Amino acid sequence: MNSISTKNSEVYFNSDVYSELNNYIKSKEPSTIFILVDTNTNEYCLPHFQEQLESGNIVVEVMEMPNGEDHKTIDICMGVWEALSEYNADRKSLLINLGGGVVTDLGGFVASTYMRGIAYINIPTSLLAMVDASVGGKTGVDLGALKNQVGVINEGVMVGVDTSYLSTLPQNEMVSGFAEMLKHGLIYDKDYWNTLTHLEDLDISDLDKLIYDSVIIKNKVVSKDPTEQGLRKILNFGHTLGHAIESYFLENGDKTPLLHGEAIAIGMLLEAYLSNKICNLSDKELNTITEGILKTFSKVAISKEDQTIIIKLLKHDKKNSHGVVKFVLLDAIGKPKIDCIVSNELILEAFEFYSALR
Repeated sequence: MNSISTKNSEVYFNSDVYSELNNYIKSKEPSTIFILVDTNTNEYCLPHFQEQLESGNIVVEVMEMPNGEDHKTIDICMGVWEALSEYNADRKSLLINLGGGVVTDLGGFVASTYMRGIAYINIPTSLLAMVDASVGGKTGVDLGALKNQVGVINEGVMVGVDTSYLSTLPQNEMVSGFAEMLKHGLIYDKDYWNTLTHLEDLDISDLDKLIYDSVIIKNKVVSKDPTEQGLRKILNFGHTLGHAIESYFLENGDKTPLLHGEAIAIGMLLEAYLSNKICNLSDKELNTITEGILKTFSKVAISKEDQTIIIKLLKHDKKNSHGVVKFVLLDAIGKPKIDCIVSNELILEAFEFYSALR
């Protein structure tokens, strides 16, 4: 499996990860190496990573943050910025983010803003981060329950995808990451979608290739539109309603929080229905999408009251302009359409469709 060149960096896979990382350290000679982990990756991933790291005489400091989306906040950034300052980090320091999407998003943002920017490398340890969060340069944190409201687009110098870390993940985290892979098929490649929805024809040895193909798709989109002026918006399919649902379930104490992929799966089902009503998505393909997603994802109860609040949260979506909520929908599997306007009445109808699914 080869590396993938992004606009400003490289994504390396498995056996190449540590040789390229160590070559980078040897050639750039950072003043200090900082490794950002969360409580989980500190225990389950850091020992393996440190065994592979060749830092020579360079000082290595480990910084730990709490795990979970509810800690992807400016307050945690403050703690990391302060730790960097206390350890005398300078512009030649290197920050390595070892973790899932929360660590890579927050760590990338911290690195991009500390002293107006220091080098960072992402070593994603979750499936979600491998295929989505760590690639493409989007960094940032949540503002309360509102997803990714504060951040910058700034690629790290390298991404290292070591799929052996996936053995540390619980099943629900693997499923969460799978949602983004399904999305890549829906927005870009019908054959890839068909492969993912027939996993019974594959075995675990095929996973590395599927991950590689998912990164290829995301990188093709991001390379053509790094600052999300047009094409890159297609990566938000399922996310307009999905993020609002995720935010609502995270903020509401009466609800069990949803993992990112669980919320995005609901969003993709809802937005597939909207695609059928507004765009050219056929009844047959709508049925194909619902069956494909429900093979992996269980339905979640969303009441009428919940729906009303979720719709109100849509006003915070980052694709909006001039107060208008804009969706990414599908004309067909593999053929997305950006900047679609949808009425609240039709969104409620989509929720009715979702509730009636078996």
